[in-house]
Amino acid sequence: MKNVDRAGIRFNMLEWLDCALFLDFDGTLVELAPTPDEVVVAPELVEALRVIRARLDGRLAIVSGRPIAQIDALLAPLTLPVAGVHGMERRDAGGMLHYAPIPSFSALQSHALQLAARHPRLRVEQKRGALALHYRQAPELERLCKSEMRSAIRECPGMLLLYGKMVIEAKPAGVTKATAIRDFLAEPPFIGSRPLFAGDDTTDEDGFAFVQQAGGLGLKIGTEPSVARHRMAAPQALRTQLVHAARILSKGI
Repeated sequence: MKNVDRAGIRFNMLEWLDCALFLDFDGTLVELAPTPDEVVVAPELVEALRVIRARLDGRLAIVSGRPIAQIDALLAPLTLPVAGVHGMERRDAGGMLHYAPIPSFSALQSHALQLAARHPRLRVEQKRGALALHYRQAPELERLCKSEMRSAIRECPGMLLLYGKMVIEAKPAGVTKATAIRDFLAEPPFIGSRPLFAGDDTTDEDGFAFVQQAGGLGLKIGTEPSVARHRMAAPQALRTQLVHAARILSKGI
């Protein structure tokens, strides 16, 4: 099962089964939904991840902007190593939890909540050490959201803004998906493996750059500009690859 990326390079998941596999979640494994609570996870995806993780001797992790608890609930009963909130929290392969320090950003929280109170179609998602302002249901407010968040973050040293698909996230500087992947690669069972990272958004670009510098592969899901050298058109294409690879592995072929 092969997929041709925009550059004409063929990508085959079965050829990367000696790697350390890092996967973003929303927009990568599942389609984006109007709200984070509305995403749908196909049962065959959960089983495919279980089979592939076993084949990789445990070298599969989710690297997401979501908190770990949400990933666990969505992938239940499967429990994987996870970096949540863009690396602010991380559960390693042994089950140990690691938390990055959190600078104060109460002024930004208050500002975002006040903005959402004035515009009810905005949604503020509060996470450990981070905050996301979703405007998917009010795209005409994009400019206002960006302006207000840029103004508010000036009061919060040590925080930065990430601009994703219909969302603006505030998080501590210096903690990224790239640092989360780096930390996984320094531990068993990931250590010594070439990394593959699949993601879909601007928040994944540092991860693509890191794994490619480490001799691995960045896989962009979608058509937007990216530093990733490989790409697939949509989450469905990646899920098809994962499910196909798992079926072959399950048959022992």
